Amino acid sequence: MKKFSSKRSVQILAHVLKSYGIVDIVVSPGSRNAPLAIHFGEMDEFNTYSIVDERSAGFVALGMAQCEKKPVAVTCTSGSAAANYYPAVTEAFYQNIPLLILSADRPSDYVDLFDGQTIRQNALFQQHSYGDFQLLEDGEEDAEDHNFQLIKKAVELCIEKQGPVHINIPLAEPLYDLVTELPEFPSIEKTLKTRSYEIPSNLIAEWNTAKRILILTGTRSYSKELESQLSQLVKNHSVVVLCETNANLYHEKFFGHIDRYIYNFTEDDYQTYAPDLLITLGQNVVSKKVKEFLRKAKPKNHWHVDEHWQPDTYFALTETIRTSPENFLGKLLNFVNLEPSSYYNLWDVLRHKKETKHQEYIQQIGFSDLLIFKLLSLKIPEGFNVHFSNSSAIRYAQLFEFRNRRIYCNRGTSGIDGSTSTAMGFAIKATNPTVLVTGDLSFFYDINGLWNQYIPPYTRIVVVNNGEGNIFRIIPGPSKANGNILDEFIATKHQKTAEHLAKHFGFGYVKVDDDLTLNRVLDHFFKPDNQPKILEIITKQADNAEILKRYFQTLKD
Repeated sequence: MKKFSSKRSVQILAHVLKSYGIVDIVVSPGSRNAPLAIHFGEMDEFNTYSIVDERSAGFVALGMAQCEKKPVAVTCTSGSAAANYYPAVTEAFYQNIPLLILSADRPSDYVDLFDGQTIRQNALFQQHSYGDFQLLEDGEEDAEDHNFQLIKKAVELCIEKQGPVHINIPLAEPLYDLVTELPEFPSIEKTLKTRSYEIPSNLIAEWNTAKRILILTGTRSYSKELESQLSQLVKNHSVVVLCETNANLYHEKFFGHIDRYIYNFTEDDYQTYAPDLLITLGQNVVSKKVKEFLRKAKPKNHWHVDEHWQPDTYFALTETIRTSPENFLGKLLNFVNLEPSSYYNLWDVLRHKKETKHQEYIQQIGFSDLLIFKLLSLKIPEGFNVHFSNSSAIRYAQLFEFRNRRIYCNRGTSGIDGSTSTAMGFAIKATNPTVLVTGDLSFFYDINGLWNQYIPPYTRIVVVNNGEGNIFRIIPGPSKANGNILDEFIATKHQKTAEHLAKHFGFGYVKVDDDLTLNRVLDHFFKPDNQPKILEIITKQADNAEILKRYFQTLKD
């Protein structure tokens, strides 16, 4: 016989979530949130997942929501447990991934009395959430009606904003009283808001008079519709489309690998290649160089198209377009002229020159981080979901073609802290296999991302272990530090490997440290097996930073 929580606030919460199709609940262990764990765990309509570490749990839920494109709920006990969600909350906030944070709490009059596991949880995430709500406790006046409406508002806000929303739930003891029957709750009248958009006539005029139109696409999930629309725009060489690997857009006339082209731009080049109309789609871009280029280019007009964010990233914003790129371009294509442009040819000549230099250099490099990413671009099977960790991994990925894979990276805040957990959360819900390509520091930082029982056997992890945070040998600045300081406190050199961790968490494990073995291993690594696998590639012996610097110097020369 099933037994449910007797807490009315929990019963109402489950009813509302079920009504909106929010069925995935990530639970971290605790007593204060036991009513939620019991209730969701007993209801057939919900999928519950036990993740012990709340910091990891937040990112696991984020990866699940990223995959499913709908809200995922996380719930934990009171006190510091909820604070551990904060890194994932900030990432979800800046990526617009819908997370519903359900933090159990002590009764509100226990706050600041030095009662166990009691902190100021109400509005804990207010700087990085789209809404913070606190339920009334069972037995308070009008608690049921109030909580019903408040939860409904929170859920609809999470869906509309596609971002994190927090519900704090005070729960008094006893926590383990159960019932075998649930009351009949009223049906919910959904009041989700939709926003219409019509293109102002002045934008059509700006497009039709512009001679140099540049479209820059940042981080976003794959969209066949958007890819098709942009393909129409480049068909006659009317515009230049720059896109990064994690924009998930591919066409022979799109310009990927942005840093290849603009790495050595001079002050004169900033003006030579400057657009007069810049249109940005999506969110964060990885390339620091493209930000520098466009800030110095000072385009006459800059339109940013996004449902949620309108940042003036390039200090030239003239139009905020609050709709999806697909909706905007679908309407725009009905009105604008698509005439051939010499601006496209200018960029195309640059592309061919840099592509030749790229191929010449790549063909002659030895075993190194750079070679690994070339091989991964060739060997990862089509159809895989590829998650890159931050710092070096996502930057190397920008230099190669990952066509026919879906690319993801936590570029909302660009931290290394939850890359593994996010990828594992995504893998749990994905139909196609997922591979995480990660640096060593990012991997070891987030090893609790492997501490769950739901990771599918076809999941793969590639750890590029160069024995440190090699990014600090690449970017300008850190080399000015004393060598010992750089080694210990910035690059943080180490001797760790993933071998024992793989065994501990039930992963298969392969280690390689030369290119011949790597080529042979990669041919088999992605084939189906009865357990997830880790491939660790040791590159400590290679001068990775110098090889990458020479690569860019070759492009410059």
